[in-house]
Amino acid sequence: MESPLFSIITITFNAAATLPATLRSVERQSFTDYEYLVVDGASSDDTVAIARASAAVSSVTSEPDKGLYDAMNKGLRRATGRYLIFLNAGDALHAPDTLRKIADFIEKIAPDIVYGETALVDSSRRFVAMRRLQAPEHLSVKSFRMGMLVCHQAFIVRREIAPEYDLCYRFSADYDWCIRCMQAARTIVNTHETLIDYLNEGVTTANRKASLRERYRIMCRYYGTLPTFLRHLWFAVRFAFARLSGRE
Repeated sequence: MESPLFSIITITFNAAATLPATLRSVERQSFTDYEYLVVDGASSDDTVAIARASAAVSSVTSEPDKGLYDAMNKGLRRATGRYLIFLNAGDALHAPDTLRKIADFIEKIAPDIVYGETALVDSSRRFVAMRRLQAPEHLSVKSFRMGMLVCHQAFIVRREIAPEYDLCYRFSADYDWCIRCMQAARTIVNTHETLIDYLNEGVTTANRKASLRERYRIMCRYYGTLPTFLRHLWFAVRFAFARLSGRE
């Protein structure tokens, strides 16, 4: 059988409250040349039953894992589609024609990476704002010196060039993964479309700090320690001036 165009992969763990919106966004797609894999970490709630009840889901596996990125690697290994879309539980494809729009770009250009914008939504699926870091017009490895300018879910990669996630990073392996994907890519295409609705639940302060520390290490690895330090110094100065301006 010919491989589907997309492998959509959702990682879950006790996600019964947030998974239905994700499933609905896939179920309503007008473009159906995809497989949809749900990789569950042995949930104790109704997550697995909800996933198996969806007509869009091709496969559900549920077993203990070593964390989010270990589960993503499992999904990556099981995927057979030409392009990978990692769609977190609670996040959603933006519109019913989102996959069709991405497919149109792929059919015209056959790029290694396709990317777009991300909208933030609340738990009632109401629009909050566009993601603060906007996707650049032209994306390259150098673009991520300024941070993760494209949301992981809106970063769609040809499976053949996608490495596994580096499990030495607990919180920011997706940032490292995107950089390595871009290093392997020859063509990267901006769709100029909003592709993803990202559930704006926020993260704990402890996890956010740990994630930022990991991201700094990754930046030093790819972009050099001194340039990364100077860039963060500039970020701090700019932030301070912005706060002072806001008080006036």
